[in-house]
Amino acid sequence: MPQTPRLDDLYSKLMNEEDARVCKDIPDAACSDVPQNFFRQVLANTLTSLGDTLTNPKTTLAWLMGVVGAPVALIAWLVPIRESGSMLPQLLIAAWIRRMPYRRGVWIVGSLLQAAALLAMGAVAWSIEGTLAGALIIVCLVIFSLARGLCSVASKDVIGKTVPKTRRGRLNGVATSLSGWLALAFGVYCLIYPPSDDDMLFYAALLIGAALLWVAAALIYRGIDEAPGATEGGGNALSHALGRISLLRDDAPFRRFVVTRALLLCSALSAPYYVVMAQEVETSFGMLGAFLVANGLASSLSAGVWGRMSDASSRQVLIRAALLASLLGPVVIAIDLWAPLPDNLHAWLFPVAFFVLGIAHAGVRVGRKTYVLDMAGGNKRTDYVAVSNSAIGLILLATGLFGLLSSLIGAAGMLLLLSGVGLAGALLAVSLPEVQQD
Repeated sequence: MPQTPRLDDLYSKLMNEEDARVCKDIPDAACSDVPQNFFRQVLANTLTSLGDTLTNPKTTLAWLMGVVGAPVALIAWLVPIRESGSMLPQLLIAAWIRRMPYRRGVWIVGSLLQAAALLAMGAVAWSIEGTLAGALIIVCLVIFSLARGLCSVASKDVIGKTVPKTRRGRLNGVATSLSGWLALAFGVYCLIYPPSDDDMLFYAALLIGAALLWVAAALIYRGIDEAPGATEGGGNALSHALGRISLLRDDAPFRRFVVTRALLLCSALSAPYYVVMAQEVETSFGMLGAFLVANGLASSLSAGVWGRMSDASSRQVLIRAALLASLLGPVVIAIDLWAPLPDNLHAWLFPVAFFVLGIAHAGVRVGRKTYVLDMAGGNKRTDYVAVSNSAIGLILLATGLFGLLSSLIGAAGMLLLLSGVGLAGALLAVSLPEVQQD
């Protein structure tokens, strides 16, 4: 599709370079469609990222399970299923996707399946109560998570074929920033008009609205002009998946990246402990709304910067973001224990820390996405994404043991432990090879 001058100009300004039409590491036929493909993927990723915020398992879904009277044992599975469910099957998904010269349709199917799962979840919550409602919501979440896996693998490959190297970090950064601003607006709304605990209509509308975001994203994604890709190697899914696991043994740079990524989970796993510590402080303002605003501001203000830095060196982004996340914990604990702050000022310590942590987490996310995209091309990119996500999914399930540790050492102890993990990740990231120089 030919580009409009306005779209070309906007793309050139965003790249901030004379040679904005660079076509590194994509098919020659895709060069003329780069601006269109770039902005369509930015918009689609923005909508789905906002949907992820609106259906966060730590907030919206946990509340929903409580309202329908689901057992606590089922509520405890929300986060592991949401995150790990989309990662663990990706080795099988990747082998299936390899058979297709066009992977755009896989993303569209995954997006529509996520929308259907959210609509079903809303219907269950509206009409059923108790353990049955909780179990059905979990089933819907499993479908949702598997569909997320489809989108995760397909999107990396579509980006790799339609957006040039040294531009992919900005795509992730712009989408994360836009969704962060929209999430911030939602947080401000909740501060001004907090929903009551029995306002089921509000939460049902929230699920329906989130589902419509995925439908809109699928419609936008249809317009991406994708060149055909290689299909060799798309044999039996299970045997191919088992064969791809050998990448962790034979590919040393990739193995080092996966271990680094696992250690950098600290930026996500430490977030709840800041919230727990904040609940122990008496305050006169709405702490939950403050955390929502802090998280939205962090993504909006930092992701674009991280994206531009990732296009120069995603390795350096991983190092800096990991250091920021790992040094934050000890500083906050020291202020909490020993600084003589007034109660209201003391209470603001935790939303501010959450803001800084959000900046670090945005850097980890943008950096590792850009790194894995740029470290390999073609079908190898699909394998890298699938193997690393499957490995991280297993590790995320294992982090459930942290719940046992937290009862022994408390939230502050967990923050110190995770800070040590993050520091180890930063040190290991130093040994990663640069992938933006080729």
